[in-house]
Order: sequence, then structure tokens, then C-alpha cells
Amino acid sequence: MQRVTGIGGIFFKAKDPAALSAWYKAHLGLDVQAWGGATLRWVDAQGQPVAGTTAWSVSAQDSDLFAPSTAPFMVNYRVADLASLLAALRREGCNVLDQTDYSEFGKFGWVIDPEGHKIELWEPPAGR
Repeated sequence: MQRVTGIGGIFFKAKDPAALSAWYKAHLGLDVQAWGGATLRWVDAQGQPVAGTTAWSVSAQDSDLFAPSTAPFMVNYRVADLASLLAALRREGCNVLDQTDYSEFGKFGWVIDPEGHKIELWEPPAGR
């Protein structure tokens, strides 16, 4: 079974999310949107668009987005088959959270790594 196929996003906390987002926009050219993040479109070696995106987002330091983890970041990994991977992780004794989400953006599940980091697993919608 194929497990992680890529990085779908990186999410981290900041003391002043608006100011930090503005810095990334001004100095690194990230197109930070009103929702607090940017969508980075994938390109090939020649700069031509290919299917896929990576999300980048800053949230407030007191956000509970990463709970139950207390880490200041969370990585979202793309996966090919979320249900099978979550089942395999449970069989392997991993700390898989019971919650899964299904939306127009795809399927999401979470696992806590041995050092307490919340890891988001994302199966994009078909064809994306």
C-alpha cells in the first residue's frame, strides 16, 4: 500500500499572524489570502502547471487547530487511500484520532506521532 504521496500543507502558529503573513507576502511573495494562508500551485521543471497544490497557513498562537498536540505546527501529508492508511496505522499501534472529515476538499484524518505532533493526512478529491 502506498502511504504518503507528498506534502499537502504546512500550518503553524504565530504571536501575530497578520504581521507574519504580511512579512511572508512582502518578502517571499506568498499570495496570502483573507483566510490566513496561501495556496501554492505545483509546476514542473519548466514552470508549467501540474495537478496539485500545497497549502500554507499561519494561525494564532492560542488556536486549538493542532489539539490535542501542543506543538506550534502541523504538517498535512497527501495520501492515496486515507481509510486503508488509517486502518494500517491503527493495526500498527499508532495513536490515530477517531475523527475523520469529509468535504469538497477531500478526506482528512489525523495521527499523533511519538513526540506528540499532530499529523494531518489528506486524500484529495478524485482528479485533484
